[in-house]
Amino acid sequence: MKTRRNAVLLMLLTMAVCGEAFGLHHNLVRRQQKTGIRRAHLRRLHWNPLFRPSRDSLLRQNEEIDRLELPRIQDDDELQNLKASEDLVPIFSNQFLRFDPRLDPDRRYCRPWTREFLEDLSQAYYKEFRKQIQVNSAVRTVKIQKKLRRHNRNAAPEVGETASSHLAGVTVDIQRRGMSRQQIKWMQQYMLPLKNLGLIEPEEERRQWVFHVMVSDRYTDWRESRMLAGESPEQAETEVISGAAAGGNSQ
Repeated sequence: MKTRRNAVLLMLLTMAVCGEAFGLHHNLVRRQQKTGIRRAHLRRLHWNPLFRPSRDSLLRQNEEIDRLELPRIQDDDELQNLKASEDLVPIFSNQFLRFDPRLDPDRRYCRPWTREFLEDLSQAYYKEFRKQIQVNSAVRTVKIQKKLRRHNRNAAPEVGETASSHLAGVTVDIQRRGMSRQQIKWMQQYMLPLKNLGLIEPEEERRQWVFHVMVSDRYTDWRESRMLAGESPEQAETEVISGAAAGGNSQ
């Protein structure tokens, strides 16, 4: 009888300990789930882009490339030929603009009108914040895009109607990580009227945390028309930003 009582007591004690451990584990799992939900919610709140990536945006970018009859650059040989003919021009680092050091110097090139956009944007941004913008990516070849997609499934394809517009040299990625909310809002206000005019097609990528901006050759005509009207680049930039702010206030 004594042995049986001891066995029963031992069993009850074991059940009590296991139950307590199960309760602690259950509470821990619930806390982790709640924390995960809160973090996901905060990430969604933090990433609230004005220029949300979409299939429609990729289609518009490729439609513009087709209108311009630009090739999707296949390999380094084709890239070098476009540089030699000055269909692609170098992007220069200066007090207004720098590069991600990981970007190959051979790919720090773009179309002339894309460079004009970068020059205007970088100077206006520096005037406002006394900081440089950073270019993370510019022209790519189909061969490079294929390699990129091997480890980044969110990258646009190298062929088809939604292919990456980097392949035509019309697009640059501008670093968004590290910008303050004020700086991001300024960039959005700067780009919005240009997008509405059909001069650029921007996206705010989430995983790469950049402004992906495709620039139309119409940007050159728009820019020159402002200059012919007697506006300096600084005046044109001020008008772009103030126009965006006024549009935002009216909505």
